[in-house]
Parts: sequence; C-alpha cells; structure tokens
Amino acid sequence: MFGRTPEFHDRAEAGRRLGDALEHLRGQAPVVLALPRGGVPVAFEVARVLRAPLDLVMVRKLGAPGQPEFGIGAVVNGDDPQLVLNDEAMEMVNPPPGYVEAEMQRQLLEIDRRRRSYLAGRAPIPLAGRTTILVDDGIATGGTVRAALKALRLAGAGRVVLAVPVAAPDTLKVLQREADEVICLAAPESFRAVGLHYENFDQTEDAQVVRLLDEARQWLPRA
Repeated sequence: MFGRTPEFHDRAEAGRRLGDALEHLRGQAPVVLALPRGGVPVAFEVARVLRAPLDLVMVRKLGAPGQPEFGIGAVVNGDDPQLVLNDEAMEMVNPPPGYVEAEMQRQLLEIDRRRRSYLAGRAPIPLAGRTTILVDDGIATGGTVRAALKALRLAGAGRVVLAVPVAAPDTLKVLQREADEVICLAAPESFRAVGLHYENFDQTEDAQVVRLLDEARQWLPRA
C-alpha cells in the first residue's frame, strides 16, 4: 500500500464517483442511508446525484471488556433492535455473563442521543417496499454493515443495495451474500485500512453531519 497513490481525494469525491456508478437506480426512487459519521459525506453526494432522500442507519460497535476498540459485534436501533455478534471475537474474548446485554443497552442509548442530535426529532424515512442504498466510506471487517443490512431486511426494504468506495476483498465476498446488489469502486488485494485509500480522511464532525442532512432536503419535493 505504501508508495501508492490513494484511490480517492476525500469522501466527497468518492461519493460523487459512487453516485455515478449508481445512476441505474435513479428510476427506482431509492432511499440513501448513511452509516454515521464517516459515511454521511459519501452518502450525501450519492443522494445528490440520484436526487434521493437521505437518512441514517444508526449502528454502534460493541466493544470488548476493557478493549472498547475491539469489536465483538454491533447493534442497530429501531422498533426491534438488531444485534449481530462476531462469533470468532466472542470466542476469543469470552465476555462475562450479562456483559453483551449491558453493552448493547449502553450503545442503544448513544444511538438515541445521536439521532436526536443529528435529525432534530425528524422521523425515519419509511423503507417498506423501497430500493434502499446503504452507504459507508469503506469497509474493513464489515461488522456494522452486516448489522445494518439485517435491520434493513427486517424493515421491509424492497431491494437492498450496498454501496462503498473501497472494501477489503474477503469482507466484500461475504457481504455480497447479504445484499441484493453490491457496488464497490475499489477492492485492492493490498487493503490495510479504509483511511489509507484517501488522501484526506479527516474525522467527520457532528456539525458536518447535521449540515449535510439539512442540505440534502433541498432537492426533495416540498410537502
């Protein structure tokens, strides 16, 4: 990976290129769903290209005891919160009884806080029967994406499309079984980390998420 020119300048450029690759879905009146926070700038550009509504899928990683950055699973909020555990990580960590439930509830509280902050109380866009495009800025292990795809199925989405600028090849092969269609612009064998495939991979701040979600409403029909 070292010495190579990154595939993308920043998330916005990656989103524009991804939107062009999704043009064939414009006539299906899709809904674009971003995984916050890094997926929002990418999804915003996809939604702008397709003139589609933009919403969030709120997913949080479940960290291992004493190692919050080591994910043992992920949870997606909703009427029926979805928990997806990483069996290999669970076997490695062997968390004590009650830990997973407590960690899940802690992350659901954070999801609720973020949704209120980002969307100011706006209701989620109904997905039943609609083509739904799930967007992130890249995929390494795919735990949060798997949880999100499962939640979209249960929400009754008519067609589920996963769209990302870059992903680890092995992970991509697994996720292709979870979605109806997968669009990925780059899956280099030398994949190491998502950020290494961007020239600019600055952290996406909450204020930027709120601004982009507000701006995305400008191309929607007025109620």
